[in-house]
Parts: sequence; structure tokens; C-alpha cells
Amino acid sequence: MAGRERQRLLLENAQQLVLVCGRGERYLRRDGAARLAVLRGASLVVGLDGCIKAVGQADVIRNQFSGATFERIIDCSGKCVLPGLVDAHTHPVWAGDRVHEFAMKLAGASYMEIHQAGGGIHFTVEHTRKATEEELFSTFKHRLERMLRAGSTLVECKSGYGLNLETELKMLRVIERAKRSMDIGISSTYCGAHSVPKGKTATEATDDIINNHLPKLKELKLSGEIHVNNIDVFCEKGVFDLESTRRILQAGKDIGLQINFHGDELHPMKSAELGAELGARAISHLEEVSDEGITAMARAKCAAVLLPTTAYMLRLKQPQARKMLEEGVIVALGSDFNPNAYCFSMPMVMHLACVNMKMSMNEALAAATINAAYALGKSDTHGSLEVGKQGDLVIVNSSRWEHLIYQFGGHEALINYVIVKGKVLYQNEMCETMSSS
Repeated sequence: MAGRERQRLLLENAQQLVLVCGRGERYLRRDGAARLAVLRGASLVVGLDGCIKAVGQADVIRNQFSGATFERIIDCSGKCVLPGLVDAHTHPVWAGDRVHEFAMKLAGASYMEIHQAGGGIHFTVEHTRKATEEELFSTFKHRLERMLRAGSTLVECKSGYGLNLETELKMLRVIERAKRSMDIGISSTYCGAHSVPKGKTATEATDDIINNHLPKLKELKLSGEIHVNNIDVFCEKGVFDLESTRRILQAGKDIGLQINFHGDELHPMKSAELGAELGARAISHLEEVSDEGITAMARAKCAAVLLPTTAYMLRLKQPQARKMLEEGVIVALGSDFNPNAYCFSMPMVMHLACVNMKMSMNEALAAATINAAYALGKSDTHGSLEVGKQGDLVIVNSSRWEHLIYQFGGHEALINYVIVKGKVLYQNEMCETMSSS
């Protein structure tokens, strides 16, 4: 009987327990994203297998588990419990920062001007190729730890700063190592088509990816060495055109990878229409998406991963979040952490989404939890606080969960605990001091 068994974790008497959704929804659209499921005076139990065993009113849970023993009990009186945040788009494996380019951007240089001058992605590629696997792993681990402290418990992580098979595999090995050695959840993405390598045309790069990179990934998957989840292409004017993008994405899909790619960022490319046609799980950026593309994505249940940090830092047109929501697109969020958009914090991303993209706080939280999990094909196990899902949780030291978005940059003092599979991975002593003072 569950009530007498040993359990891993009991969170007791939360002021607010934000389920996000409570009926097994794989994503939230329109009204669903606007109205989240929230319980008051509630408790939650995580079992030894790391999955949620019960969610409900505190007295009901107390009675149900009256004979159980717990490895840990946390009193959440006056606090809020949320699902672990999901960051649906990051580029966290690289060497060589680009702080000098930030100064160039502030002086008026565009993204493509820097790119064509040998900066941007190519600058990072040069440094990443030179870095050892150990150096890359060390910085990657540190970045993931910072993301975790900001509440992210599942992160999509891309390669893409190699642009040759050797370095792309080095990056994917680093991601695989973190998957196996760290508790934070990782969805890995092969992004060898992040840019056209120097000395190659886009067609030559496309042929190399299809004929050499992808067969090698298939071989490494079969041998159990590297398990990649998604395939990504930067579909953009002057990078990979629509036809090259189609060829690479289809070849990735043919070896079992989910399609999850960059589209319609700097120029309207009809990427959204292509993604919908190919059965893409998600498309990122979409600052320049067409009306037809929005309609196609809504119909195809293809998630839009919006990246408010990118539009903010590059001074781009903001993605049309409101139009997408109204038309029934599944809207997700990502930090786009990379040397060009240096942000670890999904709470700050949610704040920017609310202020600059006119999303409500409920819509932003849905986009950073269940919908971001859906964009990674993980919403059956992540993104909400429901029985059977993984016990990934964030405990916030405030009486209303909205403080996590409202207090811009305040997450470092607000986030009390970050928990993965019922195990406390981060405990913020600052919150303990504040709550007892």
C-alpha cells in the first residue's frame, strides 16, 4: 500500500502548488495557456523512482501517507512549488566569448555584418575547434549548474560550433558525458548546419552532412556511444536555403531524429511552412514568420520556440507571440544561451516574453514548462506536476508564484530549492535566512 511505503520526498503545505496542467495535456494552447491549474494549501510526494506519486490538498496527502517514511520533508508553508523550468533552445558548448562583439552591436553593427566579417559563429568555431574535450566539458558543466540554479531542470543543448565532423562529434560527446554524469535533464541536438564552413558552399556543406555526418551519428547511436535527440539547421538567407534545409532535415528524420530547427529569424524564408510540411516538432526564432506559416504551424501542432533574449540583444523585431497564441500555435520559450545572447535565466526570459512579446504571466509559465517540454518531445514526463511525471520542481520563497517573473533578475534570492527526480540539487541558504528573519 502506497501510504506505508518509503518515499523520497514530501513537500508539505505549499501556499501555491502550480500544476500548470492537471489532465494529462501534452501542451497548452489559447485558453489553456491563459488559465493554469493551481492548488492552494497543497502537498506533493515523490517516490524512490523519482516520479510524482501524489498531488493534492495537504490534509488529504497527510492521511493518504500517514504510515509512510520519507527521505526528506520540506515545509513549504508560505512558499510556492512549480514544475522545473524547461529551456527549449541553448547553445552551451563552446570556447571563446564574444564580449567584443557586444560592443560592436551597441555601436550599430548588424548580426550579418559581424558574421560576414569573420565574427559571430565563425569566431566561436575557431576557438571551439582548438579547445580540448575536457576544457569544453568543464565550461559546459559550469553553465548547466548556473542554469539549474535559475530553475531549469531540463535543457536542450546543441552542437554547431564545429562545422566539421571531428568537432561536432567532440561537442556531442561532451553533451553525452553531461547526460550520463549530471542529474539535470538534457535533450541533445545535432546542429552541424549552424553555418556554412569556410571554404565550402552551402551545397557542399549539405552533401557533407548528409553523406558523412548523419551516417556517423547513426553508427554511434547503434553502438550506444552517443544518443542525439534532435536535428537543427540554421535556415537563413546567406546560410542554408530552403532546399538545403529540407534535404538535411529529411535525412535527419530518416535516422530517427526529431526536427527542431532555426527558421525565419532575420529574413522571411517560409521556414515555418517547410517545418509544418516535414512534421517538425518545433521551430525556433520566427521573428519574420509569415501569416501562412503561423497557420501551418498551428495546424501541424509544431511548437514555436520563441527567444526574447535574441530579439532584445540584437534589436530585432519581436516574434508575434500574441498572433501565434490567438491562432492556436503551441508557444514555447528558450533562453538561446550562446556567446551572442548570454543569458542562463528562464525567469528573465519569461519576464522579457511578458514585457516585449505581450504574453501574460500564465502564458509565459506554460511556455517555459509544458510547452517547452512538448517542443523537446518530453511533455509526457516533464513540464507539469502530475502523478507519474518526473519529480522536477522549483520551490520559490514567495506567497505568489508570479514573483518569479515579476522580480526581474530577482530569481537568485527567490528560488529556495531546485529538485530533480525528487533529489534536492540546489538549496539557497539566502532564502532560509530571509524567511527566518
